[in-house]
Amino acid sequence: MKAADEGSGARTPWNKGKLTGQKAPLKLKEIWSIRIRLQLSERVRDLAIFNLAIDSKLRACDLIKLRVCDVCHGHQVASRATVMQQKTQRPVQFEITEQARDSVEAWIKAATLTAPDFLFPSRLHGSPHISTCQYSRLVHRWVASIGLDDSSYGTHTMRRTKASLIYRRTKNLRAVQLLLGQTKLESTVRYLGIEVDDALEMAEQTEV
Repeated sequence: MKAADEGSGARTPWNKGKLTGQKAPLKLKEIWSIRIRLQLSERVRDLAIFNLAIDSKLRACDLIKLRVCDVCHGHQVASRATVMQQKTQRPVQFEITEQARDSVEAWIKAATLTAPDFLFPSRLHGSPHISTCQYSRLVHRWVASIGLDDSSYGTHTMRRTKASLIYRRTKNLRAVQLLLGQTKLESTVRYLGIEVDDALEMAEQTEV
């Protein structure tokens, strides 16, 4: 019994010293601060990942598995793309803004990628594309580079950012739910960090 107690006492909780729960979205000025830093340092791949992550609002597992053909029509990056989500097995469509298209095209050219290739291939042997852990490290690095506490941010930050900006501008929960490709309104509410009762009331007001 004593040995068991000692063993359990030596075990450190995975989340000790870490902030858990919902991760904060980026503010508009923070998006531009990170974007400009990546541009000035000529980190072509990071800039492409950052811009596409913001625009697509995809979960990490879907973003890292994108192929060139998912976002390109011929040799040009499309203004819109549709991806099948791994979690829900439902398609979600997203807009790719001009600056994102430019950065993704620059990355494809620099990495000499072709249509069937993964858009963000891994630099490690045996891994066809970057992992969620690698992507997470990039997000923490971007956030820390502009002086923010990176423990408050994560990959869900990238997914929530544009959705939060759109919601603040429109107050349209249904539209944000559609853009995130979520099946339940409650999931959208959690992402936006608003009260459930208030959210449901607003959703009812927007119904036709």
